[in-house]
Amino acid sequence: MALTQVFNDGHSLSAVLAGALDGLENHKDKGMIQELCYGVLRWYPRLEWLANRLLDRPLKARDRDVYNLVLVGLYQFMYMRVPAHAVVNETVDAVKQLGKPWARNMVNAVLRSFQRDRDSILTEADQDEEATTAHPAWLLAIIRKNWPGDWQQIVHANNQRPPMCLRVNRLKTDRASYLQALADQGIAAQATAFAEDGIELEKAVEVGTLPGFTEGRVSVQDAAAQLAAPLLDMQPGQRVLDACAAPGGKTGHILEVQPTLRDLIVVDIDGIRLRRIEDNLRRLGFRATLVRGDATSPEKWWDGTLFDRILLDAPCSATGVIRRHPDIKRLRRPDDIAALVELQRRLLISLWPLLRPGGMLLYVTCSILAAENDGQMKEFLKLHTDARENKIESHWGRLIQTGRQVLPGEYNMDGFYFASISKQ
Repeated sequence: MALTQVFNDGHSLSAVLAGALDGLENHKDKGMIQELCYGVLRWYPRLEWLANRLLDRPLKARDRDVYNLVLVGLYQFMYMRVPAHAVVNETVDAVKQLGKPWARNMVNAVLRSFQRDRDSILTEADQDEEATTAHPAWLLAIIRKNWPGDWQQIVHANNQRPPMCLRVNRLKTDRASYLQALADQGIAAQATAFAEDGIELEKAVEVGTLPGFTEGRVSVQDAAAQLAAPLLDMQPGQRVLDACAAPGGKTGHILEVQPTLRDLIVVDIDGIRLRRIEDNLRRLGFRATLVRGDATSPEKWWDGTLFDRILLDAPCSATGVIRRHPDIKRLRRPDDIAALVELQRRLLISLWPLLRPGGMLLYVTCSILAAENDGQMKEFLKLHTDARENKIESHWGRLIQTGRQVLPGEYNMDGFYFASISKQ
């Protein structure tokens, strides 16, 4: 069961589903599985509260699969238009596949109890902050501390389904033409507000149904992520480093924005994810120098030639993309933040010497936490007297003390942070 691999083994949902859905040909079945898995994880703190309230006693660790079925049943009751009798019957029937017949009566009793006492149980749940916000308490506390005037809007955005956004390959078509191509196929869409090549679909579709996807006319990428490549202000003949590049959405966009670079060096520590970048570049019709390496140890892979531009798409808490990856609520831990901040610091210190005087480093995260963003860059600027911030003037996001922040849901974009630093 996909959810059990997330809860028990700590695997990401996207990785688990990639394998789980491969053998299915029925698009309806695939859609249902995705809906249930993403939905349960999106509302997990609330569903967990309900399940614990309804169970007579906690289930043992080895029965996590049974517990997950209870969550699936409660999710259908709460957030899907499935008849109540179907929810109960199908969830109880699913217990058979687990080889635990003893659990059938228990699951049946829990779901029927919720069906019978739903209103009173939900009234109780609404007295609990974790259950009300569907966020773990530690994460809620940090969001509230970092964004005291915006935390409720952030929490609300995190619990919404994300839009499917596209990036038109400007070397093969233009946005107006592609919008027409979508309309011709009955796919409703509109141009994004700030990403020049961006399109937001009214409803998500299979990528294979997108006109010209296989030929590289378009890619799937959130509008906020599309803001990065133009901020690099690349010129013909420059040498660019794309560090921590996987899964490669920004890599392709770099080459679409400036196809006449001297070199694009793409570095990532994960060989499997690096091959995914290679596949994406091949589909788009681009080539770059792909290097499997640790960006904190450039002496192991760098050829000594300085870069004009460096994009550091830093590993982060991903707290800006929870709506897209709701398993973050379950998988991320409080201790992770300090470790990520230290990794980001090491990356910045290691890559800065690779930038030529007059060059620019663009630091990007999909986080909304000050320690990873504004705090990280203020510390870097304090320690590097040859670094100067370039203020990002725009109508998107908000200009903070150092850098610019987009919060989740603003103009229907994911949460991203950008800071542009020049070397004197």
